[in-house]
Amino acid sequence: MEGIDKRFPGVQALKDASFELKRGEVHALVGENGAGKSTLMKILTGVYRKDKGRIFYKGKEVEILNPRMAQEMGISIVFQELNLMPHLTVAQNVFIGREPRKKNLPIFIDEEEMNRKTKELFDMLHMKIDPKTKVATLTVGKQQMVEIAKALSFNSEVLIFDEPTAALSEAETEELFNIIKKLKNQGIGIIYISHRLEELKEIADRVTVMRDGEYVGTVNMNGTPIEKIISMMVGREIYETLREKEVEDNAEIVLEVKNLNRGKEIRNVSFKLRKGEILGFAGLIGAGRTEVARVIFGADPIASGEIYIKGKRVSIKTPANAIRYGIAYLSEDRKRDGLMLNLDVLTNLILPSVKEFLKSLGFVDEKKAEKKGKEYIERLKIRTPSLKQKVKNLSGGNQQKVILAKWLLRNCDILIFDEPTRGIDVGTKNEIYKLLNELIKEGKSIIMISSELPEILRMSHRIIVMCGGRITAEIDGKKATEELIMKYATMYEN
Repeated sequence: MEGIDKRFPGVQALKDASFELKRGEVHALVGENGAGKSTLMKILTGVYRKDKGRIFYKGKEVEILNPRMAQEMGISIVFQELNLMPHLTVAQNVFIGREPRKKNLPIFIDEEEMNRKTKELFDMLHMKIDPKTKVATLTVGKQQMVEIAKALSFNSEVLIFDEPTAALSEAETEELFNIIKKLKNQGIGIIYISHRLEELKEIADRVTVMRDGEYVGTVNMNGTPIEKIISMMVGREIYETLREKEVEDNAEIVLEVKNLNRGKEIRNVSFKLRKGEILGFAGLIGAGRTEVARVIFGADPIASGEIYIKGKRVSIKTPANAIRYGIAYLSEDRKRDGLMLNLDVLTNLILPSVKEFLKSLGFVDEKKAEKKGKEYIERLKIRTPSLKQKVKNLSGGNQQKVILAKWLLRNCDILIFDEPTRGIDVGTKNEIYKLLNELIKEGKSIIMISSELPEILRMSHRIIVMCGGRITAEIDGKKATEELIMKYATMYEN
């Protein structure tokens, strides 16, 4: 790809961008949110049309007009944002538009053959997912594996992974790396986009860095320190933020959960959250962490158990109830649960607090709302051309910042952050860690669910470990190690 330009309304997404991929290599593409990585790959796969530049494939200049053309050429992508149809089964999603037909009656789809082929793909991925399962019932992590299986089903010669491990456990990530290495040995060229820079040493041959829509440079992974890549990405040095404030043993208990149950997902869960504390929740995918958060926030019904806010027992049946009690929830799936994508940044920011911005006749006070909106855009360094920009046109990291901003504007005391830095670059992560420290200094209390153990260890005062819907350990943040957390995260019981 040479000299690629792409402009969206109010945003120059790519300017003279370049990229090169060799047969049988893993070439990582990195950069901060908004650097243009995903846009460049969407041009390569025909999702977007370039404004300027040239693409060469196997030595010949090509025009890739749409995704089907890219797939037929042998170029497939696994997007960071899930692109599945939740009402269909896993197999139907994998083979949508190219379903196998019955030999004797070709007007009918051969569901049995489709399920068999899908099972073969998952066997190769070492994943136990029933092809007949509706996608809507799967966790985000398992939906990601369906996306990967779908891409592999095209027998691609170029395979693009856009943040493929963001929703995967360590074991699933290792399996994915093994698959990538096998594909590489078969001569498939792999483009690997990730914010988890520690992964690059294990998987990447070369790394290309982008910044603000432009090409910065390409280096060999072997012999290049991560610090050098970070410096290329951000144009400045990054200093890791650690939690700054310890929590007193006698600090006020702002949230207490007693004997919470909901089928097999949540089994007899009890814990306390203190004022000014970051309580980390660790565990593998399916451990029940998100399910606990959703019940506390009123998004899912409770079967049995008790919830106390500042010592008073409460009944939380809806998210509206939870918000009134001062609880905010940043969901792991920002597009489905966190944002109204077709509305602008300002509307998304003020929605949970809209009553504060109403005039006497029920109209929104635009000046007051815009003043507050600008304040939070500056505070969180949200990259947007204006408050009127539609949220769907922002990068994934900036979308995540909009969700953070709307809950900070609502001024809730108890904040549940489910994978708060998923799909976010190293510079923005550091900003969010600083923000968490600011919030606990202000007396806020935070439940942080994260699949990244270094993040949990860095930021948590205490760590709750879950497995199979149960709490298997509560560990002091000062004494916790990755090995200790993984020991309890794999402590399955019947």
